[in-house]
Amino acid sequence: MNTQTKVAFLGLGVMGGPMAGHLARAGHDVTVYNRTKARAEEWQARWSAEGLQVSLAETPAAAAKGAQMLFTCVGNDQDLEQVLLGKNGALDAMSTDSLLVDHTTTSANLARALAAQCEDKGVSFIDAPVSGGQAGAENGKLAIMCGGTAEAMAKATPVMDCYAARIVHVGTVGAGQTAKMANQMCIAGVLGGLSEAIRLSQAAGLDLDKTFEAISGGAAQSWQMENRWHTMVKDKFDFGFATDWMRKDLGYALEEARGLGLSSPISALVDQFYAEVQANGGGRHDTSALISRLPKGEK
Repeated sequence: MNTQTKVAFLGLGVMGGPMAGHLARAGHDVTVYNRTKARAEEWQARWSAEGLQVSLAETPAAAAKGAQMLFTCVGNDQDLEQVLLGKNGALDAMSTDSLLVDHTTTSANLARALAAQCEDKGVSFIDAPVSGGQAGAENGKLAIMCGGTAEAMAKATPVMDCYAARIVHVGTVGAGQTAKMANQMCIAGVLGGLSEAIRLSQAAGLDLDKTFEAISGGAAQSWQMENRWHTMVKDKFDFGFATDWMRKDLGYALEEARGLGLSSPISALVDQFYAEVQANGGGRHDTSALISRLPKGEK
């Protein structure tokens, strides 16, 4: 990398923490903020151990001051509004001609509202939700779907490259979030079918490894099948992206669909299935825990 960019990163969870680390490893001047200070201190210790210069800020505003680019990756609409617009929020501290890139999965309506507020301050905005899970974040192989102007994308893309395998400029502000909604709808539908297929195979007494071998090379193949079949069979559900977060994302997707006059019966049904998983104590299990609501049955 030829140039160093002064960046701030708000949110150091299972996704944001590795992403901010990749920015530091790529040579950028990184200041971070996390609402839980202990996590921020742990993050600093982990990346400082590589000999990287990384700084902590006490507030979102302090992190944003003087930054050329501000990245956010928090939980939901309310969390994002808090760190950007609340007490000591980052947006008021951002400089004219700086850039805000939001990696949180939010509603498209919030993305559009934030873009308008940024425009009033002379700040560019990109909604840039990510896909690829914890492993994608840690390996720097995320897929990023973006909404914003071509000019903003030209600034952001070389910086985001350090933690992305694919960056797609989908359209205007809000398009990134809407594409992420489509992404989550696809995942939910696939996991619903995969869960039922595994239970059928188990109840019929099939050799599950042979069944996987037989069907994973044809039209049924999917990322979820390749990466979750064997762990779902073993009732292992600790892979980062929690059921609680999927329900949040599906809620945004269903809301957007209703606003467009659309019916989304499959996504709505799987959303209710995930509600059952939550009710059974699986809210922090990853999304493949959808299978846990189905009895195994016997041949």
